[in-house]
Amino acid sequence: MRILGVLAAAMSLAAANAAAADSRVVLVTLDGLRWQEVFRGAETALAEDPTYVEDRKAVKAAYLDPTDRKAALMPFLHEVVAKQGVLIGDRDNGSCARVTNDQWFSYPGYNEILTGRPDPAIRSNDPTPNANVTVLEWLNRQPGFKGKVAAFTSWNVFPAIINAERSGVPVDAGMTTPKARTSFEAALGRMQTQTPRIWATVRFDVFTHNYALEALKRDKPRMVYISYGETDDFAHEGHYGLTLDAARRTDGFLRELWTALQADKAYGGKTTLIVTTDHGRGAGDKKGDWKSHGKVLWPRSDETWIAVIGPGVKAGLSKTPQCAGADQVAATALTALGLDWKAFDPTAGAPLPIFEDPR
Repeated sequence: MRILGVLAAAMSLAAANAAAADSRVVLVTLDGLRWQEVFRGAETALAEDPTYVEDRKAVKAAYLDPTDRKAALMPFLHEVVAKQGVLIGDRDNGSCARVTNDQWFSYPGYNEILTGRPDPAIRSNDPTPNANVTVLEWLNRQPGFKGKVAAFTSWNVFPAIINAERSGVPVDAGMTTPKARTSFEAALGRMQTQTPRIWATVRFDVFTHNYALEALKRDKPRMVYISYGETDDFAHEGHYGLTLDAARRTDGFLRELWTALQADKAYGGKTTLIVTTDHGRGAGDKKGDWKSHGKVLWPRSDETWIAVIGPGVKAGLSKTPQCAGADQVAATALTALGLDWKAFDPTAGAPLPIFEDPR
């Protein structure tokens, strides 16, 4: 009987190791999308203000009139992820998520998400190569992951944040047009080149999204990072209606991404999708605080949110015992991959307690 018990334990361990050997993670960030919109939907005062919305009639019909405003804005997050996975950060209902860095803007936020800890030396968005090793770089050096890690981002500072030159992680970023390997990528490249540019450092998310989808179908990477940017850039310009449109459009990207992953035998049932943001936005008393973020002038722009769906994730979880931190995302991704996060960095934030079994 003892031998049978040992054999059973060995078989169970082997099965667990086999599952871990084929697990995958897709990490997605939506730049600067407030928890207020994610959990409340459109804010009436902003949506009705002609300063921020040009077509108020259309915005009202799309985002204010529906009974469930949050589902009208981000149906995939609320109809799928919140029910089948984890959606944390609804401060109206006792849930909390935040960045732990002391800057509350993009480069420090993305560094924290990708490395598992804040770096007080990062105090600007300048494209300085990151001295810290991201979880992407570390994975790209591990057996079974070399050459199977990739990033697709709308903001052109990400090659520096991920330190693409040192890490060897391919980063498709900004207005860079990658070498086309399919006819669809060739068409994407032509459209990206021919599309008017609104921002000097950020491309439209539709290109980031479709380049990522094409690579997932073709290359089957095990760790993918996708960063969408329009929710931040339209907000900075004070276009609240366009910010809402960007949020709903990106929610549609998430649905399309998740559907494609589940339909692909390389990913279906093996993939964890993690979605979060690099910072919040100001929630002070001054009109226009929502447009910006940063610790000095825009209070509460450290407030964020985190969503996770995938194998072993507790269905319907909406809060954690402690306020969830952006520094916990990297370890959560490694845990979902069946890896020891402490081997990456024992000083990083611990994994979020969101899995059915202790990992």
